[in-house]
Amino acid sequence: MAAQTPTSRLALPPELVTRARELAAQAGAPIVDLARRHTTVSVERATLRLAGLGGADADGIPWVNRLVDTVRADLDADGGLAHGVSLPVWDALLRGEADDLAGLAEKAGAGSVRFRLPTGDDADRAGQAARQAVGHGIRRLDERRAEREQLVTEIGDAPRKPWIYLIVATGDIHEDIPQAQAAAREGADVIAVIRSTGQSLLDYVPEGATREGFAGTYATQENFRLMRAALDETSRELGRYVRLTNYASGLCMPEIAALAGLERLDMMLNDSMYGILFRDINPIRTFVDQRFSRQVHARAGIIINTGEDNYLTTADAVEAAHTVTTSQLLNEYFAHEAGLEDWQLGLGHAFEIDPAVPDSFRLELAHALLARELFPDAPLKWMPPTRHMTGDIFGGYLLDGFFNLAGALTGQGILLVGMMTEAVVTPWLSDRDLALRNVRYVMESAGKLHEDFHPAPDGFIASRGREVLGECVRLLERIVGDGHERGLLDAIGDGTFGLMKRPADRGRGLDGVCAKSETYLNPATDILQEAP
Repeated sequence: MAAQTPTSRLALPPELVTRARELAAQAGAPIVDLARRHTTVSVERATLRLAGLGGADADGIPWVNRLVDTVRADLDADGGLAHGVSLPVWDALLRGEADDLAGLAEKAGAGSVRFRLPTGDDADRAGQAARQAVGHGIRRLDERRAEREQLVTEIGDAPRKPWIYLIVATGDIHEDIPQAQAAAREGADVIAVIRSTGQSLLDYVPEGATREGFAGTYATQENFRLMRAALDETSRELGRYVRLTNYASGLCMPEIAALAGLERLDMMLNDSMYGILFRDINPIRTFVDQRFSRQVHARAGIIINTGEDNYLTTADAVEAAHTVTTSQLLNEYFAHEAGLEDWQLGLGHAFEIDPAVPDSFRLELAHALLARELFPDAPLKWMPPTRHMTGDIFGGYLLDGFFNLAGALTGQGILLVGMMTEAVVTPWLSDRDLALRNVRYVMESAGKLHEDFHPAPDGFIASRGREVLGECVRLLERIVGDGHERGLLDAIGDGTFGLMKRPADRGRGLDGVCAKSETYLNPATDILQEAP
């Protein structure tokens, strides 16, 4: 973990920073233990995807779903998924039920194969075969990571920070591609393809290229492949590597993470609590899925973006500032435990204070600088104003300019482009052009101001930063309490974050969670936990 430097611009007490991280670890450790003791249908499907199983049946249901559902039903008397799918699936292949995974999945979908839980030598052989097949997929993650690193070296990287992050979301991947390429030519360093509304609640990953998304484009392996290939072409044209982002959240977080790694995406939205709070996905399902997905991201060299900015769309940005810091510390702990390094932690925060609040800009600077000080080596993702954008397009443009200036003053790493009609209407392409001009002007004229910005140690900004950190520590102390293992789960259930109350025994996807048995085997988790 990053050590606190003695040159803190907010004069943060080192002992308070250390205490905050210790408490975050105490709050997070029981969750990690819970995740280790459970599996989910999506973790098992992701394992099959890493072993090479893709495609879907005539009804559009992916073969991984068909296969996992059949195994679960056949072994229901023995605990269903408690043993994982790897042993029964590769046992069936070794018994000659099919020539390969695709054939086995088709037979499973037709109801013409039965699965068993092998024991003894049969179990050993099935485990070895599963590890070999899944290991091939993980080696492919390694190859795609090396490919990215080589392309950055050959083509060149973005010449400065922050990286300019711009959203493309037409619903049609074939329309997204030219828009993404045009955005890169206008200065975007990162292209984010927003998912179709509601995809996070689908318990399957759609197949193939899609043209009918709603307020976004479906995340599919083929859409990932098409956009990555197009941006590679544009990267060579521009002489700088353009990064691609999508979303690894929702009920299929592990699978989408695996597909992203296989298709060389560079960033993925992956927050430990977003799906719980804003999509009502069961907390245990989410924590199990996010740990596996982050292990995949760590191996694939993917930068995660977390979703703390969303808390400030439902809670007051001043009163709830400490919950953002608390979540950032928890996200950092969970990420490190899963193997992610600091350079992969795009921890989220946002410019969402009501501009009518006195000293609102000074408060924004305090909160942004606190994040920068606590996580000096992380490429923080700084989100633009949305909640207080109105139909006043001139005021909106000015507010976005203040947002960009705050990013320059506090040295943010990833700056999402704010648009003057954001949250009011779907922005026009002309709005995007103006927004990029706004960013370029501020960054070209004031991009290095963070080198000169040193608030007075006893001034308003530094005092506010220390105040928020102190409130964060007090919140973590309440969460940890007497060491109750359900501390964080109870805090989520009580509405501590984003004012959303999400009990651990409710929510979407709970029926897809299963406690592991003593014979559980998953070669993907085994390999991902080993050194590359």
